[in-house]
Amino acid sequence: RGRQARACMSLVVALSAPFAVFSPARGSRLSGSRRLLRGNGSRIRSASFRRRILSASSSAEMGKMTDDGPVVKDLVLIGGGHSHVYVLKMFGMNKLPGVRVTLVAKEVNTPYSGMLPGHIAGHYTWDECHVDLRPLCTFAGHRLIHDEAVSIDYKNKRIVLKNRPPIPYDAVSIDIGITPAASVAGALDFTTPVKPIYGFGARWEALLERVLTTETQTRVVVVGGGAGGVELALAMQHRMLSELQKAGQPSDRAEFKLVTRGELMPTHPAATRATFRDIFASRGIELVEGNGVETVSKGTVELSSGRKIPADECIWCTQAAPQPWLAESGLDVDNGFVKVSPTLQSTNASGVFAAGDCASVVGHPRPKAGVFAVRQGPPLHDNLRRYLLGEALVDFTPQKTFLGLISTGSKHAIASWGSLSLGGATSTGAMLWNWKDKIDKKWMKMYQEMPEMTAPEPEVAAVALAAGPATIAALRAVPMRCGGCGAKVGASVLSRVMARLDIPTHPSVDIGLDQPDDAAVITVPPGKVSVQTVDFFRSFVDDPYIFGQVAVVHALGDCWAMGAEPHAVLAIAQVPYGLEPQVEETLYQMMAGATKVLAEVGCALAGGHSCEGKELALGFSVHGVAERKSLMKKGGMKPGQVLILTKPIGTGTLFAADMRAKAEGRWVSAALTSMCQPSAAGAEILVKHGATSCTDVTGFGLLGHLVEMCKGSNLSAVLDLDKLPILDGAEECLKLGITSSLQPANVRLSRAVANQDEVSGNPRYPLIYDPQTAGGLLAAVDKDKAEACIQALREAGYSTTCRIGETFSNLPAVATAPEQLVYVQDAEHQFASSGEGKIRVKAVTVDNCDTGACEAPSKFTSS
Repeated sequence: RGRQARACMSLVVALSAPFAVFSPARGSRLSGSRRLLRGNGSRIRSASFRRRILSASSSAEMGKMTDDGPVVKDLVLIGGGHSHVYVLKMFGMNKLPGVRVTLVAKEVNTPYSGMLPGHIAGHYTWDECHVDLRPLCTFAGHRLIHDEAVSIDYKNKRIVLKNRPPIPYDAVSIDIGITPAASVAGALDFTTPVKPIYGFGARWEALLERVLTTETQTRVVVVGGGAGGVELALAMQHRMLSELQKAGQPSDRAEFKLVTRGELMPTHPAATRATFRDIFASRGIELVEGNGVETVSKGTVELSSGRKIPADECIWCTQAAPQPWLAESGLDVDNGFVKVSPTLQSTNASGVFAAGDCASVVGHPRPKAGVFAVRQGPPLHDNLRRYLLGEALVDFTPQKTFLGLISTGSKHAIASWGSLSLGGATSTGAMLWNWKDKIDKKWMKMYQEMPEMTAPEPEVAAVALAAGPATIAALRAVPMRCGGCGAKVGASVLSRVMARLDIPTHPSVDIGLDQPDDAAVITVPPGKVSVQTVDFFRSFVDDPYIFGQVAVVHALGDCWAMGAEPHAVLAIAQVPYGLEPQVEETLYQMMAGATKVLAEVGCALAGGHSCEGKELALGFSVHGVAERKSLMKKGGMKPGQVLILTKPIGTGTLFAADMRAKAEGRWVSAALTSMCQPSAAGAEILVKHGATSCTDVTGFGLLGHLVEMCKGSNLSAVLDLDKLPILDGAEECLKLGITSSLQPANVRLSRAVANQDEVSGNPRYPLIYDPQTAGGLLAAVDKDKAEACIQALREAGYSTTCRIGETFSNLPAVATAPEQLVYVQDAEHQFASSGEGKIRVKAVTVDNCDTGACEAPSKFTSS
């Protein structure tokens, strides 16, 4: 028994490490990335070594489409599966100049399947068992497109996406996992599928909540007798009983059954099956073998024997099924799974690779298990590099046997390998679980903790060195490109882009892009005034489609804030230098995002200008119209009005953290969703409810724009920190000490805060200076209309809209200078405790909030 235990422990060490790397085929040479691995092929070298490798290849500026000159080829990875996270990291650590890597992911957090049962059982938090793809992409300098692939046009080398235009590729790899086979009648409607894994955790938490909040017994049936079904059934029961015990509720409130068509865990040794049968019996879980499910209806699971099992919840964990679009795309498939050669390249589509559960390797059939997906990462990475370099691909032969470390719900595990089985609800099982825990956490650490990004020192002339650090910091390499009109995007590229776009129009545009004139001609309707504004900035995200949407929402914000309806825009677009196909595609994606929003809000694209430059940038000159009496001006506030904010704040600190790979993907995704939301409907609602003053909250931050309104209206205001809508993650980024580069300039306006000393310690306080991009509307509404206005805004999709303050005629009582117009309150420092003073706010000149904005007269007088 002792020899068997030692043998099994050796197997744990030798076979279970999920980052193990196998030798390439005989006669092949090692690629650069493979040389980064240790001689035994099992582990990447130390963290310090990784940092040295990274510092030699990392970019001085993060978030660019490429760090190595013009884009020559596009590598697109579809899905953030176990194989692809390795590829993402290695292409970041050992860059291939001229290659732009893009990840297309339906979810920005990818779960590690080996830790999912532990998460369900309550042993791991959600973050501990998910790889956040956004920091990984930021670290590596890759693009991330948060969308779902629905097809591949491999003849024209384009990937069709669900919510946006197709994107091109030179090489593409697919690692999108699987779904449960749901061929049983009623399974789609009345079961909770385990796959895709990324959605199961939330569904499980909802189930747990229902059990804990009802008084009747909940009957749970798990369908599927493989290792996955076994682990989940035990994990769910363990967690549910633990939660019931914590809540002081009886354990019989939850009943579990596991149903399988064949015998339990058929690919594992008989000893493993026997151990799990004993565990099921001791836990009181009924095991139904050899009796498959025929139909599922609401509240009932009917088996092939005719037995009907009551089921309040049915968890579906059956044999894997592929995503349908793989076969529909015309790729060679094996029962729907992408058929690939041992090189992991498609058997009928050059440049298309696949790995993980969605792939079927010709000549090497293997079970759908995470260990195989993990170990396909290194050969996939090597062959993608080879393909992009025009080199011969190398075959990869996966192992035939693998060690299974199967958890039992509690912190115990069973080792299953070949005919060997060891562990269970014993001290050996506890030791095995600890080994598994250590292995899993070590794998996760590889993708959760990125090496620090060290920018390389720029090469500078001796004269520049002598000029001092300020001069050196300002120097940048300038490409040998023409300026002036020589910097324009070529006519043929521009023509092709415009032909692909669905260009929105407006009846007021008399001459626009449909006519070959030099300027647009727009009619202003009788009785209305023309409202003009302009905005322009460089991209802060590597997704040109999303950037196009954010840029146009940001530019139109000034028009909406005035209560005007935008009729037409002129675009100013700059795209990075590159080969014609890449320049064309980047410009198209960016303008496709912009025209999507323009079409939604009924605004025309009437013309514009495009050029090449170092960075992606976009701006718009906006023409709008409004009735003069309906204009909402900054100087229109009245005493006693309620201040309403329609969107959450925090984009500045979030994207500063994102540039450093410190922001979680779900935080950034939520922020981008907010930034892409137009304020057209919000402005219309504010006008309808009698808003007298409004502004869009952008670069000067919430306080800066509020002070502009106060000065324009000769009023003071109270701002409630506790009521502010804050984007998820913004406060966490502040705790890391990360703020926007514009924050220091905005903080100069702290002189406008009457009680700065007492409130500056509030962790939310810095957010009132945080510069926003495509922020919400800040408006003043009469008290008797405020609640109805807020409700209407929430119903229109501005879900975080809330009352954040109030306006007053006099300066706060605690004010000691005339520029102290704003009292910032929180739970501990209430305005009511001091209230208004006796000094009226005096008219002052508003210049620029960044360079002396809100400078006030030096004489402090009362009325």
